[in-house]
Amino acid sequence: MSQPFPVLSDFDIIFAGGGTTACVAAGRLAAHDASLKILILEAGEHTLDQASHVQPYQYITHHAPTSTTLTPNVGNPSPRLNGRAPIVHCGHCVGGGSNVNFMVYTRAPASDFDDWGVDGWESENLIPLMKKLETYEVQPGGPTHGDSGPIRVSYGSCQTGIWEEFVHVGTTYHKRPYADDTDDLETCDAYSPWAKFISGSTGRRSDVAHHYVYNQAHNTNLQLWVGKLVKRIIFEDKRAVGVEFTCDPVSFPDADQSSSIVRASKLVVVSAGTFGSPAILERSGIGAEGVLKCCGIEQLVNLPGVGENYRDHNGCLVPYFAADGIITMDPLWREEESAVQAQWKSNGKSLIAQNGCDAKIKWRPDGDELRTMGSAFETPWKEFFQDRPDKAVAIFAICAGCVHITSLWALPLRNYLGAAYLTLYPRSVGSVHIKLGKNGKEVLDFNTGFLDDPSDIIPLNFGYKKLREIFRRMPSYRGEVPAGHPSFPEGSAAVCGETCGPVDLNAPDIIYTTEDDEAIDKFHRDYIQTSWHSLGTCAMKPESDRGVVDARLNVYGVTGLKVADMSIAPKNVGTNTYSTALLIGEKAALIIAEDLGM
Repeated sequence: MSQPFPVLSDFDIIFAGGGTTACVAAGRLAAHDASLKILILEAGEHTLDQASHVQPYQYITHHAPTSTTLTPNVGNPSPRLNGRAPIVHCGHCVGGGSNVNFMVYTRAPASDFDDWGVDGWESENLIPLMKKLETYEVQPGGPTHGDSGPIRVSYGSCQTGIWEEFVHVGTTYHKRPYADDTDDLETCDAYSPWAKFISGSTGRRSDVAHHYVYNQAHNTNLQLWVGKLVKRIIFEDKRAVGVEFTCDPVSFPDADQSSSIVRASKLVVVSAGTFGSPAILERSGIGAEGVLKCCGIEQLVNLPGVGENYRDHNGCLVPYFAADGIITMDPLWREEESAVQAQWKSNGKSLIAQNGCDAKIKWRPDGDELRTMGSAFETPWKEFFQDRPDKAVAIFAICAGCVHITSLWALPLRNYLGAAYLTLYPRSVGSVHIKLGKNGKEVLDFNTGFLDDPSDIIPLNFGYKKLREIFRRMPSYRGEVPAGHPSFPEGSAAVCGETCGPVDLNAPDIIYTTEDDEAIDKFHRDYIQTSWHSLGTCAMKPESDRGVVDARLNVYGVTGLKVADMSIAPKNVGTNTYSTALLIGEKAALIIAEDLGM
């Protein structure tokens, strides 16, 4: 078949996308068989030894308006969000989210994978891979932690100390126990220190780019081409034989945008993430007839599940004033860094090797809290949580500093604390598709689904109140930053502002009026955002259930094509999703090796 584009060298396997899962899978395969010719095509730029990627504290720089390491995916305006068009970012660099995320170490309960109901993906089959990928430096690992994997997990080489106040109030006022490890795949509803994907010895971010791909620079058969945006899969008789790509206009705006083709003799793996993977499939003629027809694309395979089943975690981070004498990340994030930089370069220590997130609780409501949350949360509780004691409703956490990831407020330099809460299993579901814009060019048709289900806002409203009570009792608390909180009516007991110190541990809780509750509800609809945990748009489910890939990651209706990234998750996972993306990468490598008879 003749092609109107230049055809480049053949490879055995092509990974369309160079994010977390692709780096893990490609790296494992290359290390296992150095003769295997593997190509990774990544739209973003290199991250090798770049300070913004290897120095943990710099994760906030990727959210700067001028950053090109994140792609902003703009959702359609939603009435549930008071007409707001939410933005969900995804990684746009080698290593993807692994090289730009907050580095917090959280793992899903084992039952999440069992609930997927997919043969070979049960927790008993995945736990060995969870152990294989990590070196758990926090303490001697239990039966689910690894001790010799490429990804390092530690508390960072320097802690702020504020986490102890948070845990103390949590275990006394909130009356929850303390646990050293709430990421053993079963422990829940206990306060704990928060481990991080940071090497305790080097103080560097523990990412996949450096530990699976860049460390194999000696292997010329493993090639990584950056700035290459995959447009579609090339098929011959419904067998994937290559990909068409062009230069990415964000990474290389002045480069020639003409297309090229590179061929794969054994396999093409789409690994472009929850947004990129369904788009590549749809451009290749795989998807729902209506979506493809509107874009003028001839249908190759009818798979209406492509781009559906979008899921995320809803999160909020609200700022508090903090006492002057404590250690926070604020001075460092304001570029007062010379001394700590020198220390980090010398021995890997200092706040450079920190993310500020030092403590959390995977929270489940008790009986009193359930009654407070009211009848609107009864159905999800009874149907999903009540008989699954390892599943948390939300994560509550503290951050030692004000993470400037939005432009909602500009704050003067001083010490702050951040209260973070994110819901782990929202019932709302969205979708991601391509469509043609008014100018005839492809644009994103993205419905986040955020708060579409009325029950989803209930734990958020409760989380705001509970965390506020916890923070009010911490010795370092000095009040709320009003710009980052609900706008309560004048004269309300809930009005926010600066104070001279905390309330007594046994002080009564704030009593919220109906108008106060309405202000909290409005605040969340105006400001609730993604937790950057998007998944599900190429779901690993039966084709009859709007699935896109089977248990071995094969795309239905074609051969020689797999999808491997967070888009294959059929249901939500109760975790920050980096740990799951790593796991999918390890599992994908195993599946591909078996399929190739390795």
